[in-house]
Amino acid sequence: MLTTAQIQHFRDYGYTTAPILFDASEIRAMRAELERFKQEGLGRNVATAGDGVTHSETEVNYQIIPLNTKSDLFRALPFCPKVIACIGQLIGTPFVRQLDQIFLKPGRTGAGTDWHQDNAYFQATDPTAGTALWIALHDATLENGTLHVLPNSHRQQFAHERDLSSDHHIHMQVDEKQAVPIPLPAGGAVFFNYGTAHATKRNNTDHERAGLAFHFLRTDFVAGARLVGGAVHITGPQATGGLAEYGVQVAGSWDAEVEKLANR
Repeated sequence: MLTTAQIQHFRDYGYTTAPILFDASEIRAMRAELERFKQEGLGRNVATAGDGVTHSETEVNYQIIPLNTKSDLFRALPFCPKVIACIGQLIGTPFVRQLDQIFLKPGRTGAGTDWHQDNAYFQATDPTAGTALWIALHDATLENGTLHVLPNSHRQQFAHERDLSSDHHIHMQVDEKQAVPIPLPAGGAVFFNYGTAHATKRNNTDHERAGLAFHFLRTDFVAGARLVGGAVHITGPQATGGLAEYGVQVAGSWDAEVEKLANR
């Protein structure tokens, strides 16, 4: 559960951190799945050579999306009790899981994801009714390009345009002097609402760094939003523990999925 101070920070500034949300075994399980994704070629480099089309041979922003169709572990994560508790504290209930993805930045060649507001994609009528959950799969530092946020930016709607360093992203202009970097240990997390501008930076170290991102939206805002990734009901009267969406019971499986992978 988040503290009163963490919740108030989210409401005041548009984001909050949970430096120790997932334990060592959970991170080992997540990294095991990431390694499998890489070995099976389940992601792709979305960085381009500055024209928005030609994929770069020198810069890598490796995206794996969606996750729920590729991994029982990541399909189960939104149903993890501590995740449900935190999301409910921040945006209220009931809510849905809207999107899941990983961005991997290899050492030295790993490119950042430029500044944007998630609601420029999602178009929820109230951006504070949705939140991202960004999880550090490796220690996230200034040197390897951790997540940066722009406090209070959820109170404004910024103009976005196509980001020509990516094959599909959009981006916006910000005053980076106002930005706040968020270093985190592996297993730490940042929650930021759909209106909070954020970016990741270039990885200037010799080691890869990955961030795992889930997005959640309060159910009463689903009808008016652009549901990139679809909607899975996590809480509320429409929630079936994943049975309706996946055909199997997913709720309650997080610990078992972690155990299967953690010591692989």
